[in-house]
Amino acid sequence: TLTTRVKQTERLRYEIESEKLRADLLRALSHDLRTPLASIEGADSLLLEQPDLSEAERRTLLEQIRQETRWLTRITENMLSVTRMAGEQVSLHRTDEVVEEIVDSAVMKLRRSRNALPVTVIRPQEILTAPMDATLMEQVILNLLENAVLHAKGMTCLTLRVFTLGQRAVFEVIDNGCGIPKERLKTLFTGTTLTQDTSSGGKHGMGIGLSVCAAIIKAHGGEIKAESTPGEGTTIRFWLETEEVDTEETEDEQ
Repeated sequence: TLTTRVKQTERLRYEIESEKLRADLLRALSHDLRTPLASIEGADSLLLEQPDLSEAERRTLLEQIRQETRWLTRITENMLSVTRMAGEQVSLHRTDEVVEEIVDSAVMKLRRSRNALPVTVIRPQEILTAPMDATLMEQVILNLLENAVLHAKGMTCLTLRVFTLGQRAVFEVIDNGCGIPKERLKTLFTGTTLTQDTSSGGKHGMGIGLSVCAAIIKAHGGEIKAESTPGEGTTIRFWLETEEVDTEETEDEQ
């Protein structure tokens, strides 16, 4: 009986949190869509109305359209993930996945999507597996890396570190950029951090992606946290349950 009550309480709390997350994301979405749409419209208008543009100017505008379109695609993917997570009849399809393959795929997508710094990947020497939804977890890692690229002003080093701690697989995205003020850390994963505050130097909002990351990781039974020192950098860390393995770390550039 006690177990049933606990389960009912947990389910009610999850439903409340899911509804709050959806509301926060809708507010963030309405804000974040304006900037890329306005940028695409402006670039398109120039291309149509200014026939005397040089080839270099035309390429710059087309590249701007491409980047903004990719950003809109990322927002759409994030929103679809939240819808999937919140659906009452939808459950995670978790299978034992090789962590290295998920990490490599996310890093490859980052390399294709933006002119980012090379990512230093530190991972266990031995093969590490963990039960997860591979598609969603890849999206989490990619979102965290893209967030650092967009918002860690002054960053010269971006690191993705994976290691084991007991029966947990721990993932860390570490940058040496501008850092995040202490007051902003409290709402970093709630979906309420919008582009109105541009002190991080980012062009787009950061609330949607990080809220999605938190929802996905929580659904996996894990936890995500952030540590940051203004002027020194930020570390975002999350963990997933896995079997305990003894590993050593190697470092390589990707």
